[in-house]
Amino acid sequence: MTEGLRERKKRETRARISDTATGLFLMRGFDSVTVAEIARAADVSVNTVFNYFPAKEDLLFDRQDEVVGMLGRIVRERRRGESAVRAVHRDFVDALNTGDWRYGFHEGSDVFGRLVNASPALTARLREMNELRIEALAETLADEADAAPDDLTPALVAAQICAALHTLMTHAVRRQLAGESVAAILPDLREQAGHAFGLLESGIGGYCVREAAQETPDEIGESASRAPSA
Repeated sequence: MTEGLRERKKRETRARISDTATGLFLMRGFDSVTVAEIARAADVSVNTVFNYFPAKEDLLFDRQDEVVGMLGRIVRERRRGESAVRAVHRDFVDALNTGDWRYGFHEGSDVFGRLVNASPALTARLREMNELRIEALAETLADEADAAPDDLTPALVAAQICAALHTLMTHAVRRQLAGESVAAILPDLREQAGHAFGLLESGIGGYCVREAAQETPDEIGESASRAPSA
């Protein structure tokens, strides 16, 4: 569907407000900047800011919905014969290889980390986002596995996957904050990720595996014709 003029202007206004706020936060710290100052700098009213961002923290975490729903989407789109654990591991490595932001480790993530660590409000919001991500992933796993309402397995699996990701990212960003470059950290992070997801595979790797595509009668016949004779 083609984006209309009104929708495009709303999207551009939202992005301008968020970008303006982020710039001010990075210069002066989250707690030192008021919403009124952000509104003036973005050339909008305070009411307009709150129309787009109900809370001040939303100005920085403007991709919260995307982050919260990301793991569930990865699981829903996993390949045939692929488990939830393997799907997340594959996507995680892809993000590392491409320098994508979606797992929180990339060029500049140390700047974001310092900003969040300096604000109790942002730290609390980040914890809340992690809890929401676990809940969202658990709901997806329950749907994909057709789990019973009282089955705790989806929640347990979601918690373990998210805990592994959180541990890996915390370790990487701490090294970045200590002065190491992304290029220096990446090789070890890939290895640590392989170890972490390997541990998950040994425990929950068989959970929520997408069924492989069944062969059609023609494909079965082709397979039989290619089989070696006794």
